Amino acid sequence: MARIAGVNIPTQKRVPIALTYIHGIGRTKAVEICEKCDVPLERRVHELTDDEVIRVREAIDRDYQVEGDLRREVAMNIKRYMDLGCYRGIRHRKGLPVHGQRTHTNARTRKGKARPITGKKKV
Repeated sequence: MARIAGVNIPTQKRVPIALTYIHGIGRTKAVEICEKCDVPLERRVHELTDDEVIRVREAIDRDYQVEGDLRREVAMNIKRYMDLGCYRGIRHRKGLPVHGQRTHTNARTRKGKARPITGKKKV
């Protein structure tokens, strides 16, 4: 099993797909990395040579911010918004959608399970 950027990537998948298991690398960046490192896109991870794995690992370390560093930066940005007390920070603090989505209905992922309103009389 190849270990890149602290993540065990699956060995049976094609290299661009396997690289997307690393936080911060999507399909586009994965293809870009493969092209930079001269790794054929149809090659599977278990077919990679040690030299190719090292080239991919070095390219990711050199050119991209991934995993722990990226997660830390995102968390610091959110914390900064909350400390500033700006609109986005307040939405994060209250656990509501941040990017202008509708909240009258929907938004259950952010708001949690619906709670019935107590003390309401039926007429």
